[in-house]
Amino acid sequence: MKPYEISNMIVDEEAYDQEEVTADFTYQNQDYSITFKKGDLEIVNAWAFKNGHSLPANLPDNIIELIRADVKNRI
Repeated sequence: MKPYEISNMIVDEEAYDQEEVTADFTYQNQDYSITFKKGDLEIVNAWAFKNGHSLPANLPDNIIELIRADVKNRI
């Protein structure tokens, strides 16, 4: 079983001349969003959502790698 659950994924093909993929997911009962460049899946940004606010996310490297691999398989 995965330690996270992707709830939504958006492939944006018109973002500033750079295609991007955003995945919304839950990890340890916290909601997050992470955006990758579609071409090489390099992180553009990652956010944690709490009490109606978004803050820069500090995610463990292993979770980022798992999500990156999952996103790659989905696109």
